[in-house]
Amino acid sequence: MLKVTFPAGGVHPPENKFLTEHKPIEKAKLPKRVVIPLIQHIGAPAKAIVNIGDRVKKGQVIAEAGGFVSVPVHSSISGKVSAIADFPHPFGKNLPAIVIENDNKEEWDESVKPSKDIYRLFPDEIRVIVRDAGIVGMGGAGFPTHIKITPPKEKDIEILILNGVECEPYLTADDRLMIEETKRVVKGFEILMKCLEANQGYIGIEANKPEAMKKIREELKKVPNATLVELKVKYPQGAEKQLIKAITDREVPSGGLPMDVGVLVQNVGTASAVYDAIVNGIPLIERVLTVSGKGIKEPKNLLVRIGTLFSDLIEECGGLIGDVAKVVMGGPMMGLAQYSLDVPVIKGTSGILCLTKEEIELEERSNCIRCGKCIESCPIKLLPTTIAAFSEYRRFDDAEDYNALDCIECGCCSYVCPAKIPLVHLIRSAKTEIMLKNRREKEEKK
Repeated sequence: MLKVTFPAGGVHPPENKFLTEHKPIEKAKLPKRVVIPLIQHIGAPAKAIVNIGDRVKKGQVIAEAGGFVSVPVHSSISGKVSAIADFPHPFGKNLPAIVIENDNKEEWDESVKPSKDIYRLFPDEIRVIVRDAGIVGMGGAGFPTHIKITPPKEKDIEILILNGVECEPYLTADDRLMIEETKRVVKGFEILMKCLEANQGYIGIEANKPEAMKKIREELKKVPNATLVELKVKYPQGAEKQLIKAITDREVPSGGLPMDVGVLVQNVGTASAVYDAIVNGIPLIERVLTVSGKGIKEPKNLLVRIGTLFSDLIEECGGLIGDVAKVVMGGPMMGLAQYSLDVPVIKGTSGILCLTKEEIELEERSNCIRCGKCIESCPIKLLPTTIAAFSEYRRFDDAEDYNALDCIECGCCSYVCPAKIPLVHLIRSAKTEIMLKNRREKEEKK
């Protein structure tokens, strides 16, 4: 089979997937308590609808959607609400959360029940179930799924792509999910195709996942107009625009969205969550993630309840070992370094990496030597050092003119930079300032 990829840029960081790629998914121990943040998605925070002292059941709605672009939040255990306050959050600061003490009864809420006849559901009914289940993008972005699968009427979605690439080093949760829960993933994919009324479906998987490809290919034979695409191993192959280009040869325009070219992309974890919601009536209260790195005694793939603390999972994996320099949520390229181990797993937590000094290059920054490596590696064809320089000198209008908002923050430029300039950090700062400025200007025109 011909392996495909995106044409420009990209890098090949050490994969380090050998630590967990052959380890089956284990159910994590039930936490004694969970800390469930009200902010786990892009958009308006959810609003708590329970009070301290309330007893809640597993799957019960404990916070309702806070707006149009928002989703409800459910309890991942049964027990008593002990606090509603600000707690450490993976995003880097204290944010509102609901704390529930586990009663170990594992009692399901009465609202959790399977659909009567999933094959007779209309697309809008599927969207409502997905919304009420609190499903968001499981690849890390956290965009509410019901919004994504409700394109404007003028945007016909011809193609659905299921992203099984998992190109970040270390992470193997999606790989194991495709191997062990193949039917759930493919059935969720089929449900999403039905919802979007897509003419064609593709599941993209990198060539370093042969077992997953074998199982998915066999299961896909039952799905009309669906194809497996084997992709070359190259980072960031799993980025939305790069994946679309590799599989369909369609190019999302600058400032545009995949729906502008008739395509929609979902993650395999999201498809699995959609299956659970549609078939079993189960909301998003747990997810598979990878705990890995040379700084953890026993790396694992775990099925974890939302709200479980990182510290509990690290302890379950034998604890930290060696000279741990950084703990990261997600992958090493795009993940978020954590300031505390008392942060909870959220819906977008794909991994917890405990990285030693040996795994992280801790070199001092020096001056740019104009080598051009960042430009060669950029999959969007930007000028990273130029945009970063504009950011440092607060010339945000110039940064916008150089398409800073098109940056996908993949980290390729920072990875290859011999001067160790924090290019992604600087570009991200510029993007934030540009978006704030554009928002102010929009409000002033009202």
